[in-house]
Amino acid sequence: MNKLLLLLFLLVSPLIAVANVAFSLPDLDGQQHALSDYRGDWVVVNYWATWCAPCRKEIPDLSQFHDTRPDVTVLGLAFEDTEVDVFREFLIDYPATYPILLVDVYNPPEDFGAPRALPTTYLIDPQGELVNTWIGPVTSVMIADWIADWQAQHG
Repeated sequence: MNKLLLLLFLLVSPLIAVANVAFSLPDLDGQQHALSDYRGDWVVVNYWATWCAPCRKEIPDLSQFHDTRPDVTVLGLAFEDTEVDVFREFLIDYPATYPILLVDVYNPPEDFGAPRALPTTYLIDPQGELVNTWIGPVTSVMIADWIADWQAQHG
């Protein structure tokens, strides 16, 4: 019975909007980025790590999505206990055109917590509400289709 309830929760939870999620995290240069800075855009918050093969595969697609959709901002949340220089070296081989933010794995953003798996991607609507969560790999097509469906339903 508990497994059934958990499965039901996991299936329904992406359908529930969570009002005004927030965080402020540093990028690789120490500049702070607050989620609220991107209000008015759709924000794709993508947890990833250098050792995660599906995460590496997502980076070029999410970069292209970030670059071609003026209504979408992608933020990469580096969820790994390692040095900044390791991320810099990794990004030479897997360049991202969107901001890469550093997450303290022992103190992740409260509104998101630690991801259950990597990659994990959250979609924040232009009003700052969490409207969808994907656990596992995503594509820009999946995200774009979800946004289009949401816009068709909500005007």
